[in-house]
Amino acid sequence: MTPSIEAVWRLEARRLTGAMLRAGADLALAEDCVQDALVAALQRWPAEGWPQRPGAWLMTAAKHRLLDRMRHEQMAARQQQALGADADALATHLAPDPLDILLADEADEVGDDALKLMFIACHPKLAREAQWVLTLRLVAGLTVAEIARALFAKEATIAQRITRAKAQLAGEPFELPPASARAARLDAVCTVLYLMFNEGYAATSGAEWTRPTLCLEALRLARHLAALLPTDADAQALLALMELQASRLPARTDGLGRPVLLLEQDRRRWDPLLVRRGLEALARCRRLNALRPQGPGPLALQAELAAVHARASSAAETDWPQLLRLYDALFALQPSPVVALNRAVALSHASGPAQALGLVETLPLTGYPWWASVRADLLQRLGRVEQAREALRQAIAWTGNERERALLLERLERM
Repeated sequence: MTPSIEAVWRLEARRLTGAMLRAGADLALAEDCVQDALVAALQRWPAEGWPQRPGAWLMTAAKHRLLDRMRHEQMAARQQQALGADADALATHLAPDPLDILLADEADEVGDDALKLMFIACHPKLAREAQWVLTLRLVAGLTVAEIARALFAKEATIAQRITRAKAQLAGEPFELPPASARAARLDAVCTVLYLMFNEGYAATSGAEWTRPTLCLEALRLARHLAALLPTDADAQALLALMELQASRLPARTDGLGRPVLLLEQDRRRWDPLLVRRGLEALARCRRLNALRPQGPGPLALQAELAAVHARASSAAETDWPQLLRLYDALFALQPSPVVALNRAVALSHASGPAQALGLVETLPLTGYPWWASVRADLLQRLGRVEQAREALRQAIAWTGNERERALLLERLERM
């Protein structure tokens, strides 16, 4: 697949799948129709030239495929009727013309549909991680490799989970659950949105350090979710976290597209509007959390962490002891190796690198490039340069992102 067609595919696949599902297709048929549209584009666009509206072209191709299948099924049903049945009488038994359904679909708003698809794909029939992988693949359009990195799993494991999830939902109507049933799916939807955002914030692979389009799409959906659920603390926390993280996007790369790490960023380039919106959403989240006995959840604590960085006008003014306290609270709720790694970074700045290194070296994060990168930084700060260089070589070997690899190589050369 050419990079240009792949870019269009990433932008349009979710909308196409949603249109097929709303028109009456089950999941398998919807995916077949969308894949057929992609195959047609791969065959025709290089030879005939790009259409003026690639998304509309793909939608038309997918709809034609679905119409063919629907009409084939109707024809088969008619043939099963008794020979000689009156055609007019038979017509009373037919479903509405699928073309009418498909044309009416054009009026639907894309953003709403994406969020609906997330609630639909996070089906309670599936285990929690199966909900995540299916939604990330079906709605967010992430690859198996990207999902595997996000969930620290093997690609083969993720592929199997997606296949099993589709099989479990075979025959299930893909319909938006009633409002009373959506609350049970909200946690999974929030998780998927944040995983989607993170893939845009730090791309798994490719030639670019970030994928701003993916970040902004996840942020747009989070804003819509928060607007739909103004009294839900987690929806407000997710929005606060994304707004604050997205504010850094302009400073995460330099003029040549090279990565700039958090402590080296020019904070004057952080988007002040997004910072303000993030802090406002966090204030709403705090008010809502004050009303519930369990207190702030993991998303709220992550938003508080982002706010500490947002309030520091420079890296030197960062309140590391406060970050460490917040990471302690987050780890108590979400004791993952990645949270422990980030906590160790805060500890190294609050109390020095020696204690932090001991914690980092116990974490089961083999294959995760930023674990090796953090270890290299701590070793270098302790004067153990040769070990630091070896840790950086590990990080370089593990990364799949070209910009990330170049950054690590540059660090290795300077060390």
